[in-house]
Amino acid sequence: MINLSGKTCLVTGTSRGIGKAVRHVCEAQGAVVIPHASRPSADTDDRYLYEDLSQSGAGARLFNAALEKHGRIDGVVNNAGIFMPSPLKGEGWDAGWSVTMAVNVAAPADICRAAIAHFREAGGGSIVNIASRAGHRGDGMDNAAYAASKGALLAMTKTWARALSGEDILIYAIAPGWVETRMAPQDIEDRKKAVADIPLGRVAQPEEVANMAAFLLSGACPSAVGATMDINGASYVR
Repeated sequence: MINLSGKTCLVTGTSRGIGKAVRHVCEAQGAVVIPHASRPSADTDDRYLYEDLSQSGAGARLFNAALEKHGRIDGVVNNAGIFMPSPLKGEGWDAGWSVTMAVNVAAPADICRAAIAHFREAGGGSIVNIASRAGHRGDGMDNAAYAASKGALLAMTKTWARALSGEDILIYAIAPGWVETRMAPQDIEDRKKAVADIPLGRVAQPEEVANMAAFLLSGACPSAVGATMDINGASYVR
């Protein structure tokens, strides 16, 4: 059974989708969740911390604000991300790469760095990085920046897991395929193509990713440190 009682966890990008599901699942299992969003909206409340993760230093500011507010953090879920085309032709190439790398790589790296420093003082902690199937198999031709960013997140996870697990700092990754969020194909024909590529016959639900994140945060299987958990309905089997 997943038990997060007594744990305080920072979860980024919790106003919708996977992040929202992670928050609800972790809270249901006893955790105090520090929710984050880029800006206030109808989906946020007074418990949220706000940082635009495309801005330099935002990840470190967010973690430090969470730590100042709660005094101790036991777990982090780096969920916030952006899917922005980086087309080979036409406009959008420069912005696609710069913004994607800022949000999907630099911000979670800064959060991990700050968390690792805190965990070393606190005697340990856990980080779950939400990557993507695209980080393994690539993506569409005009989405190279997104795939590269998720591949970088996987490489960071493996590197720090190997270096820090002996200090009880446990870092994992989750690599979802299509998940039933706003990023999933909405066009009927595109949806048919996406589902046809999934042997399970459907896209994943956000709660499936959230359940895995909560399990990893719980410390139920420390020996999985450094592993990437694939949640893609067997559409990409390594």
